[in-house]
Amino acid sequence: MLSTFRSYAALSAVLLALAGCAGVPATSPAGAIAAKPLFRDPVYDGAADPTLVWNPARGRWWMFYTNRRATANGLPGVTWVHGTRIGIAESPDGGAHWTYVGTADIELPPDLGGARTTHWAPDVVRADDGTFHMFVTVVPGVFEDWGHPRGIVHLTSTDLRTWRHPAVVPLANDKVIDPSLARLPDGTWRMWYNNERDNKTIYYADSPDLEHWTDRGIAVAERGEGPKVFRWHGAWWMIVDLWHGLGVFRSDDARTWRKQDATLLEQPGHGLDDGVMGGHADVVVSGDRAYLFYFVHPGRRGPDAKADGVEQRRSLIQVTELIEEGGIIHTDRDAPVRIRLDPPG
Repeated sequence: MLSTFRSYAALSAVLLALAGCAGVPATSPAGAIAAKPLFRDPVYDGAADPTLVWNPARGRWWMFYTNRRATANGLPGVTWVHGTRIGIAESPDGGAHWTYVGTADIELPPDLGGARTTHWAPDVVRADDGTFHMFVTVVPGVFEDWGHPRGIVHLTSTDLRTWRHPAVVPLANDKVIDPSLARLPDGTWRMWYNNERDNKTIYYADSPDLEHWTDRGIAVAERGEGPKVFRWHGAWWMIVDLWHGLGVFRSDDARTWRKQDATLLEQPGHGLDDGVMGGHADVVVSGDRAYLFYFVHPGRRGPDAKADGVEQRRSLIQVTELIEEGGIIHTDRDAPVRIRLDPPG
C-alpha cells in the first residue's frame, strides 16, 4: 500500500506542477495541508482528548475536547484538570484548520454535581433517527486530587450544542472514564472504557439502542486509558494511551484483540509544539485513509519537564495520517499531513 501511496503522491505533484505552469490554481484532491499545531484552545490553552463528528446542519466537522484550565491562576493540586467544560471547534476545510466555537451546553442534576462539576473525554455518535448521543466522563465536583468517584453519563442533542436528558451508564463501578463507541455489523453498539478500579484496564459494554447497557468485563488486559476503536482496512483496531506512546491492537471480531509490538507517537516529533509523546487520541476514517488526532503537553520536555507551571500544563491538538502495512499500523508525525475529511456515508 505504501508504494501505491508514494506513486499517487508523485503523480499528484507532477499534475500540480503542470497546473501551476498553465496558470491554474494548484489544488489537490487529497486535501489541504493541516496546520501545526492543529488547534489550541483560546480560553484556557488546555485542549485534550479530542473526538470528531460531522455536523450536518453546519456542513462542517466539529471537534469536542476536554478543556483543562491550564492558564487559570491560584488553583491548588489538580483543580486545574477539574471544573472543565467540553470545548468545541469546527473546521471549514475538511480538518486542516480549526476555529473555536464555544462550549457544549451540558445540563446535569445536583447529584451529578449540577453546575459545579467536571466534564472529561467525550465521545459523540449519531443514531439512525438523526439524534446525537454524547457519552462523557463526569466527576461530580471540582477537586484538588484524583481520589473521587467518576462515571460515564449519556446525554442527547439534536443540534450538537444543547445536551439534555442525562443518565449514568451502569458500568463496572463508580470510577470509570474515557468512553469510545462503535457500531457493530449487526446494528448494535459497543462501548469501550477505562476501569480505574481494576488497574486502569480497558473494559467494554454492549447496547442494542444506546440507552440500555450490559457490562461485559475486560476487553484488553492492558493498563492504559483513552481507548479508541474503529474499523479500517478489513479489521477492527483499538488505540490506547499507554503513557509511553499509543498502543495498537487488532481484532477480527471486535472482541479478541492482539497487540502489535510497535507503539505510535512514543518518540517526540520535531514539528512546532510536537516534541513530546502523543496522548489520548481519536481516529477518523475517510475513504481509504485514516487520521489520528492526538494531544500533547508541549512544555513537558527538557530540564523543566516535571515542573507544574502554565508551560507544563498547557496542551493542544495535533494530527497525523495512519499507514497500514501487512496488518501493522505506523505513522510519521513529522510528515506534512494533507487532509480532507469527507462527510460520513
